[in-house]
Amino acid sequence: MLESIFGKKIDFNELRKDFTVLERKINEKPIIYFDNACMSLRPKQVIKKMNEYYNKFPGCAGRSNHTISEEVNKAVNEARENIAKFFSAKAEAVVFTKNCTEAINLVANAFPFENGDVVLTTDKEHNSNLIPWLKLQKEWKIKHDIIESGPKNEFSVDNLISKLNEHKGKVKLVSVVYTSNLDGVTNPVKDIIRICHKHKVKVLLDCAQAALHHEINIKKLDADFIAVSAHKIIGPNGIGALISTKENLEMLNQFMVGGETVTDSSYESYTPEKIPEKFEAGLQNYPGIIGFGAATKYLENITVKNIQKQIVKLNEIATSVISEISGIEILGPKGADKRSGVISFVIKDKQVHEVSLLLNNTYNIMVRSGAHCVHSWFNKDKNKESVFKDGTVRASFSFYNTEEEVQQFVQAVKEISEL
Repeated sequence: MLESIFGKKIDFNELRKDFTVLERKINEKPIIYFDNACMSLRPKQVIKKMNEYYNKFPGCAGRSNHTISEEVNKAVNEARENIAKFFSAKAEAVVFTKNCTEAINLVANAFPFENGDVVLTTDKEHNSNLIPWLKLQKEWKIKHDIIESGPKNEFSVDNLISKLNEHKGKVKLVSVVYTSNLDGVTNPVKDIIRICHKHKVKVLLDCAQAALHHEINIKKLDADFIAVSAHKIIGPNGIGALISTKENLEMLNQFMVGGETVTDSSYESYTPEKIPEKFEAGLQNYPGIIGFGAATKYLENITVKNIQKQIVKLNEIATSVISEISGIEILGPKGADKRSGVISFVIKDKQVHEVSLLLNNTYNIMVRSGAHCVHSWFNKDKNKESVFKDGTVRASFSFYNTEEEVQQFVQAVKEISEL
């Protein structure tokens, strides 16, 4: 057992009781959920908090002055404070979005780019941190360039510096994934930020995969913008956030406008709201915001440090067996400690979707197969003899998973590889 910051012993097997879906059986067998990199499960505490909104105060925030509206205001403000605390930010610098994708799009469309400005991303970006920049480039608003990975397919600081020098004075933003959903590798974000700031370049971090098991302290990192999705950190669907500083948010233009983004309007003009409300157009996902806040409170008690230890331990068990099975290749570094809770692999002569279906239909083990929304990385090897050119099978662990589940998983993989 591990200890939380409150001195309480953390028993991960005991915490499984908070996730009622884990009690479910299909064909009289328990399910094993290893698709956490796509979406985490939610504890009953988060669901209960969201239901309070629907059952007790299902009204609008900020628009009315009656009792129910004031209760919504209070709950939303508390959630914003909890989320800000979790990421060591100020509440005024937490902008609610639909998800991480929308947060990145907000920066892409609100950043004060000028013609000829350059945005750099890595060659392992999720589509959410690639397509917005390709779209802007297609519209002649920016130039987009790629920071190629190093020899071991890990982030290359030298290549970053080379690109900054190549586009000297033109790079305005570097937008990089914190932890890759492709292979679980975490980039050296502190070094990236330090180097970029030395060149007077802003940094946006896609923290979707990292937020559950890495301490993301926006002050310590000195990050300019971070984008997160609640559904990756045991929170509800349809809610995320762009988290920044007051100074950086005030630099952004308004992107989506309408109700709640202005304090006044006429037929000729309007007066923008203050931050963060100036970016939060229309009726908000109040139960989602409240559930997001409840999720961060839950995780605060466990600590992301303990979660990281747990998922690496599970990955080490899986890796030690799978790496020894003939005909299996693991994507990324050999050491599980460098891949967090992700093991992404292929089995020789087995189609990746076929493997995932066998795991699901025969063993009730739920994983993901395919390109994992990183099509660009796989497509660059389409014409090469790469074992990964058609995608991978990806198992991803969370703190509510167990060693017994991992043992069943590796045995199932072994049996499928021998078919």
